[in-house]
Amino acid sequence: MNSHTAVSMPRTAPTSTAGAGARRDTVDTALAWSARLWFGVAILGQLLFAWYVALFYGGALAHGDLAQWNKVMPRGYVAGDTAGNAAVGMHVLVAVVITVGGALQLLTPLRRLAPVFHRWNGRMYVLLAVASSLVGLYMVWFRGAVGGLAQHVGISGNAVLIVLCAVLAVHHARAGRIMLHRRWALRLFLAVSGVWFFRIGLMAWIVANRGPAGFDPVTFQGPFLSFLSFAQYLLPLAVLELYARAQASDSVAARGTMAVVMLGLGAATAAGSAAAAMILWLPHL
Repeated sequence: MNSHTAVSMPRTAPTSTAGAGARRDTVDTALAWSARLWFGVAILGQLLFAWYVALFYGGALAHGDLAQWNKVMPRGYVAGDTAGNAAVGMHVLVAVVITVGGALQLLTPLRRLAPVFHRWNGRMYVLLAVASSLVGLYMVWFRGAVGGLAQHVGISGNAVLIVLCAVLAVHHARAGRIMLHRRWALRLFLAVSGVWFFRIGLMAWIVANRGPAGFDPVTFQGPFLSFLSFAQYLLPLAVLELYARAQASDSVAARGTMAVVMLGLGAATAAGSAAAAMILWLPHL
């Protein structure tokens, strides 16, 4: 028995190790592709949003009919308020440039093939993101934005986080700490996407509840909107941290679980984007 055991052990150990390695490779591949799937869905949804903004707001500007903005943005245009109207126009139209620039900035092949473009596009992205955030703060507190105090605080927190992430992304890039730079750049991308997350989250919620729930659609106030004003950027940032932890973990179960979560988020993002397109964007074009 002892000799049989001594001979058989070397035969089974490599098989077990090979099996574990294969499972790990499979889970790692699933995790990577689930993240790519979510990113692809998110970029398509954001580009659709940018297309809508360019056509609707830009079209109204081109035709000299800024009052059209009020169809989707209460007090977007105020007669006689030249400075305020200019701020709103800059805010929404810069969103188009930021959305396209952010998508390009995160494309790894483009970063490798055109590093000079990546650097200059990144500088423009950071500059416009910070400027748009500051204008957004002005719109929330001085232009009579809809919603209650909790929503205004939540949106302001998003603006502050955008500035913070932008500063740290640039700081680490200049210091040559590329991994930290990329981590803060991803956080910046998600924080900048807060306005988009708000819209797809709200539309998905309305579709799931077959109508407004947890808020008053007339005053645009209520507990759900207060929650969403913070969740629009805090939840995506939390998912990013969980994904990074799963990547760094030696646990196959943790990586596999995160892959399943990312697949679910990809489906939810696609559903929210489709709902926003059908309810918010396409009807106004």
